[in-house]
Amino acid sequence: MEISFIIPSRNNKKYLEWAYNSIRKNQGNHKVEICVADDFSEDGTKEWCKKIAKTDKEFKWIINKGPERQGLVILNDKLVNEIATSDICMIYHADMYLCPGALDEVEKHMYSIAADGYSTHNVKNPKTIVSLTRIEPSLHPPGPEKVLLDCGVEPEEFDEGMLLTQVERLKTKGKVTEGIFAPWAFWKSDFQEIGGHDILFAPQSKEDSDIFNRFHLNGIKFIQTWEGFVYHMTSRGSRFNPYSGGAPGKNSQEWIGTSTRNTKEFIRKWGHMIKHDPLMKPIVPPKYDLGFMIKNCTPQLLEALEPWCSTIYTDLEEFVLYEMKEQPNTSFNLSDRLKSYDNEKQNEILVEIDGNTFGNEDFNYIQLMSEILQDSSEIGRFELGNLQIMINNLQTYEKDLIVCKKH
Repeated sequence: MEISFIIPSRNNKKYLEWAYNSIRKNQGNHKVEICVADDFSEDGTKEWCKKIAKTDKEFKWIINKGPERQGLVILNDKLVNEIATSDICMIYHADMYLCPGALDEVEKHMYSIAADGYSTHNVKNPKTIVSLTRIEPSLHPPGPEKVLLDCGVEPEEFDEGMLLTQVERLKTKGKVTEGIFAPWAFWKSDFQEIGGHDILFAPQSKEDSDIFNRFHLNGIKFIQTWEGFVYHMTSRGSRFNPYSGGAPGKNSQEWIGTSTRNTKEFIRKWGHMIKHDPLMKPIVPPKYDLGFMIKNCTPQLLEALEPWCSTIYTDLEEFVLYEMKEQPNTSFNLSDRLKSYDNEKQNEILVEIDGNTFGNEDFNYIQLMSEILQDSSEIGRFELGNLQIMINNLQTYEKDLIVCKKH
């Protein structure tokens, strides 16, 4: 199998070197191209890349000279579209150790063995994404999609012997589930068909959940193999990166800022929070054309409700002040989303809200509105708590989001 590893890196040199060595050590008989993007690092990453490129013909790299970071959204796509030469690529993190035999499992699921009557040959399995199972220290809550095992949170304390002993014990022959998360291997053509990552989420945060939703809607089959593993030191390149003010288990302020912003962008785009089943398979509720009609509106209520609909009609005279404050934080045009209460109402579903009676239970309904409307399936008016809901059309638009639009 030929495969290109896609690894953006920002001030991650010691992890990147550790990951690179593990790939070269454990790639087996596969042809592995390692594609790295140095995102304006200041820790010697550029010099290390130059050194490796002199002796490793299958190592390719690009550099963002700054002064601003470009982030995962831009650099992942540059590496896939402009640098990688393999039909199969894998989104990989610099703080991951590739375990022996992992790529054999990727190949097993990306191809089928077909008989032609005289011999056997490999046949591509289109629209398939394979995720390796992560083994992690307990820096995040446990989950059924991963294995918790502390083999170190820094390369210098990594217990390789313990890991390799445990990997053989952890393998479950034939077991697959349907989650998707890094590292994930994919056909480049499937990635390009939906336009790659959405620049809406640059530089990073929530870009993975967005593209997973779009893959799911486009008919991709997700496979998590429980016979192929990586050890993941966990978020060392982003939220726990010491160069950004983070530490193991401590979020950096940079990550908090981008995560907060992009959570709102995700809700504006999809109409709901990120959803998945316990094993990390995406759940994508319908996307409706929602309009909120808010009487007795306050600045706080406007800020809380704006991301959850297509249009807000408000009696708050100074709503333009919110627009001026929030517009620099979003790629959506807030002038299209914020209207005076007496404007003509053109949304297919209207929700009447009274700021004097709106409470926590009503906000819970707002957050679940996609599922509530999906279960309703009837045109007409109904009450839900203190909300008055008028359904004129139940057309859904989530499939319009499969191919990302360049914001």
